[in-house]
Amino acid sequence: MGKKRSGEGSSRTRMAAKFLGVSVLSGAVLAGLALPAVGAFGLVAKGSVEGFDEIPASMKTPPLSQRTTILDAEGGEIAKVYSRDRTVVPLNEISPYMRKAIVAIEDARFYEHGAIDLKGVLRAVNKNAQSGGVSEGASTLTQQYIKNIFVEEAGDDPDKVAVATQQTIGRKVKELKYAIQVEKELGKDRILNNYLNITFFGQQSYGVEAASQRYFSKRAKDLTLAESAMLAGIVQSPSRYDPVNAPNEAVKRRNTVLQRMTELKAVTPEEAAAAKAEPLKLKVTRPKSGCITAVSGAGFFCDYVREVFLKDPVFGKTKEARAKRWNEGGMTIRTTLDPQTQKSVQKSITDHVYQSDPVATAISIVQPGTGKVLGMGQSRPYGFGDHQTQINLSADKNRGGSNYGFQTGSTFKPILAAAALEEGISPNKTYSSPYQMAYPDAVDTCTGTWKNSGGETVSNENRSEVGPYGMREATAKSVNTYFIQMIGDIGTCPVTKMASKLGLQPASGADMDQVPSIALGTQGMSPLTMAAAYAAFANGGTYCTPVLVTSATGPNGKSLPVPKTKCSRAMSEQTADTVNTLLKGVVEDGTGKEAGLSGRDSAGKTGTTDGRKAAWFVGYTPNMAGAVWVGGPGKDVEMEGVTIGGQYHDKVYGGDTPGPIWRDAMAGALEGKEAPTFDTVAVGGGERGDADKGDTDKSGTAGNGRGRNKPGGSGNKPGNGGSNGKTGGSGNGNGGRHNQPGTGQDGGR
Repeated sequence: MGKKRSGEGSSRTRMAAKFLGVSVLSGAVLAGLALPAVGAFGLVAKGSVEGFDEIPASMKTPPLSQRTTILDAEGGEIAKVYSRDRTVVPLNEISPYMRKAIVAIEDARFYEHGAIDLKGVLRAVNKNAQSGGVSEGASTLTQQYIKNIFVEEAGDDPDKVAVATQQTIGRKVKELKYAIQVEKELGKDRILNNYLNITFFGQQSYGVEAASQRYFSKRAKDLTLAESAMLAGIVQSPSRYDPVNAPNEAVKRRNTVLQRMTELKAVTPEEAAAAKAEPLKLKVTRPKSGCITAVSGAGFFCDYVREVFLKDPVFGKTKEARAKRWNEGGMTIRTTLDPQTQKSVQKSITDHVYQSDPVATAISIVQPGTGKVLGMGQSRPYGFGDHQTQINLSADKNRGGSNYGFQTGSTFKPILAAAALEEGISPNKTYSSPYQMAYPDAVDTCTGTWKNSGGETVSNENRSEVGPYGMREATAKSVNTYFIQMIGDIGTCPVTKMASKLGLQPASGADMDQVPSIALGTQGMSPLTMAAAYAAFANGGTYCTPVLVTSATGPNGKSLPVPKTKCSRAMSEQTADTVNTLLKGVVEDGTGKEAGLSGRDSAGKTGTTDGRKAAWFVGYTPNMAGAVWVGGPGKDVEMEGVTIGGQYHDKVYGGDTPGPIWRDAMAGALEGKEAPTFDTVAVGGGERGDADKGDTDKSGTAGNGRGRNKPGGSGNKPGNGGSNGKTGGSGNGNGGRHNQPGTGQDGGR
């Protein structure tokens, strides 16, 4: 009698026990499938596994996440964005080789068995018992499809993904029951089609169409036998068989698939041999996801579209619903971006400001009357490298911009002028406008009275700027003391209310300060809000909220609701015409002469902040309005002795740097377009108190314009309290999104 080797009996006992355990489990599962009550009895243990009967009979299949395509106003592609790179295609657009290959290697009896392959289960039970471990699985292709649905539903949540992929009896039972339902409802071809669209093929590609584009730069319908076999082989282990990083392993696996296809007579031995002899022939297309790939410098416009989608209730009642819809993708979003305008914006930026300059520029252009954002760009491109940023310098904080925006300087003065005109102040009104003066002792606010308890003072840019001045010359020369005397007359409340009507709010989202220094642009604003505000002057005094999306369709081609512009009257047409007249003078013979357009009416205002930390030009024609900002993109830069775009500047002014950027961007954007003219009014100069040039008091009239002269009046309101404030505004702090308030006054230009 032969001797038993040490431990042999024990080993065989354990193997038999494992075989028995697996067999019992298999039998319980099978019994549960046929007789749910028996299955439930065998599988439920202390509530840790859901009873078969308790599993919902109907499984909700989540929509597959796909690419979303963002288009410009003419239908050109701006960028593709996606949570998962996937393009769903029907079965007839997938190569027959690919269909045969995936069935051969993943589930050879797919078209012969039901939801569960009983022969496969018994074969796996036997083989695993013999090996003492799990060496072979028994999941059908249908079951794998169900598992992928669980993973898809988990999204990018690692905890949910772990639950969806955990190897537990409960999950397996749920997978089996749903597999039965899916087999009954869909049929084999639809299951195969869905499987090929949902499965992960590595290298960020989900579904066979994305994988085909990723590895071979071709459509899935054009895949060859060798290419199909390679892709089918990846599915079992996308990292191990990655053809980009592990080509030798990928070839071995491909050949295994081809051999299996031969055994199943899916291809002839000759076809398989020829395919095995082929090299991989990869033609890799790198993943191009997101706004970083946007054309014509439209990365931040693209990102703004995403911000709008994630935050506007029209796309979903909750932020979770909007995020889910965005991540599912598969949409086509048509935007307001005008290709001609965007190309002109980008060209002007690159011509005037280099990416590596110590300062940056940002431009936004909108269409008066519609609110459509036609162009948006900046010199620091969208990205993560040197001299790149993810901060949209044109936007408010809640749309991906900086925390505090940028002081607007004298570009805020037209808002004060509009408020004063609405209050009855004549455009011919003169003020003494000394070179330097103390702020008024007391100024009415919306909540009380601001008092100059600290003896704050204000001065003009040049000592030669001494009044008296009228509104036209004071605007053209950007005389600080004129506008401080004006806000002293009408108070801050009409000004902040006018700003609100024009959509102007600090980029941080805070309320505007109730202090007279707001007249000099000490509040931090974004270029887009400034452009939209000035568009109201061109639109006869009616303000329209900015919009970027004109239409959107879902994966099924069904139209989705999109945000609409909201237009409201901010001022009378008479006031708008008067502001047009004032700002037309700025570009004709004032601080903005370098920004003037030839051959068409234009108007605008320069702005330079205290310390020259920001410079602006905001201007418009009757059919476009644009704002240009130049300054430190992440920290304060005092723009003196600075080189920008290869040009040295002793001192930067709103007229000499932002002005030409605006001029070139607008000229290109408007080329070939109509050149309408402004409605203007007669406004006296009022220089030096000369009566024949309009030296009138508050009861003067605006002139002839459209005949809507208003009687004058001070517009002062009684104060009722003693709220004090300080002059000053917001300087640009470190980090772009972390700008901190500071003190200062407008440089006057």
